Amino acid sequence: MSEKYLPTIPHWIDGTRHEPTSGRTAPVYDPALGVVTANVGLADQGEIEKAIASAAAAFPAWSTTSMAKRQSIVFNFRELLSARKHELAAIITAEHGKALSDAAGEVQRGLEVVELATGFPHLVKGDFSENVSTGVDVYSTKQALGVVGIISPFNFPAMVPLWFFPIAIAVGNTVVLKPSEKDPSAALWMAELWKEAGLPDGVFTVLNGDKEAVDGLLTHPEVKAISFVGSTPIAQYIYETAAKHGKRVQALGGAKNHMLVLPDADLDLVADQAINAGFGSAGERCMAISVVLAVEPVADVLIKKITERIATLRIGDGRRDLDMGPLVTEAHRDKVASYIDIAAADGAVVVVDGRGIEVDGDPNGFWLGPTLLDAVPTSSRVYTEEIFGPVLSIVRVASYTEGLELINSGQFGNGTAIFTNDGGAARRFQNEVEVGMIGINVPIPVPVAYHSFGGWKDSLFGDSKAYGVAGFDFYTRQKAITSRWLDPATHGGINLGFPEND
Repeated sequence: MSEKYLPTIPHWIDGTRHEPTSGRTAPVYDPALGVVTANVGLADQGEIEKAIASAAAAFPAWSTTSMAKRQSIVFNFRELLSARKHELAAIITAEHGKALSDAAGEVQRGLEVVELATGFPHLVKGDFSENVSTGVDVYSTKQALGVVGIISPFNFPAMVPLWFFPIAIAVGNTVVLKPSEKDPSAALWMAELWKEAGLPDGVFTVLNGDKEAVDGLLTHPEVKAISFVGSTPIAQYIYETAAKHGKRVQALGGAKNHMLVLPDADLDLVADQAINAGFGSAGERCMAISVVLAVEPVADVLIKKITERIATLRIGDGRRDLDMGPLVTEAHRDKVASYIDIAAADGAVVVVDGRGIEVDGDPNGFWLGPTLLDAVPTSSRVYTEEIFGPVLSIVRVASYTEGLELINSGQFGNGTAIFTNDGGAARRFQNEVEVGMIGINVPIPVPVAYHSFGGWKDSLFGDSKAYGVAGFDFYTRQKAITSRWLDPATHGGINLGFPEND
């Protein structure tokens, strides 16, 4: 289809699709075919103002809607999403490229946070202290902030927004979501699902755009908080800009996650999990394992086992029953592939080269197969930088101590894992490693919804992690009330009916 006749993906403002008016668009690709399938509208200042104004207008009524009613709507959304999650998974695969099973897993993990949000009344209860002084009581309440902005990345177009907006909405905020312009349709689909669930117009808004839309959210006085997931340089920019404008910020950045393998580990388990954690979602996830620290003498055996498993992987169109799909864009594929040349130039051994692989899919897709590198120097950019693709590096170390020092000396502190059968070594690792999320014989330690997600160092800007109790704290603010009352002699009259929530 000629680009002239391609559909344009709209915004979602005030409970309906809002056709773009800026005249600016960006292409949306099918990465498995290498073709543009739609154009997404990029908001101008007028559309940014309209989106935020709609959310601000909806806040007073939504924030004072009873907990019972809000809980019912969130539960309706949960039921609809659970019943139709396969539709959302198909949208993700079509625009991101990840395997359909991977997309389904993404939606399921996001659904966990929706389920957590349905129980929000328990998590936003205040405290009460009676008679702190004669006739004086002190109590606290938690209230919503107002309009909150969510800026989400391309790699998880459903799961990352679902980390944030179910909690933000449940506790009484209104939300403006700015999805990645690379795969925006998942956000629009979820907006329509919210409307079907009974959410009032204006409570959930989708504002498509680029840096202009991002800056609009970061600087607008009506936006009270910003949630972000993406690369470290952008996370730092988001944090500094939003904080400068008086906003509460949680900005989750990049990663360089290590797997430390001790000599007593089950190497078949390690090889399986290195494949899963290194090449799942084509390595386009901030919790991917990109470096295996092999404590000698296990490296040669481990490399052999990983290489054998790579040979069995099926690469191709994610809509088929395959293991790994394409990368999200041609430019990103080429950037990731360039690290293979860098590795070779720096003296690493290219054990498996993912360039030029045969795939079960259109040759024009943005393909790069699983790549395995050995003897990667820790001075190489391949080791120090976040690659965000299916490139797994082996770094040989002499001891647990050397491996730990490499992890702790790094720029990032998002996730890490240790593989061992020694409980003492594992316990020591979890206490000594300077990383926010740790796996023990678990390669991708993404916490369940009732714990919280977030790293240390340059993997997190701000002091608030995502979802869990931290999410409820982030999206509410506390009031403390000190009161003294005369003892009234009145009552509410007689009513023998069973008390009801309203």
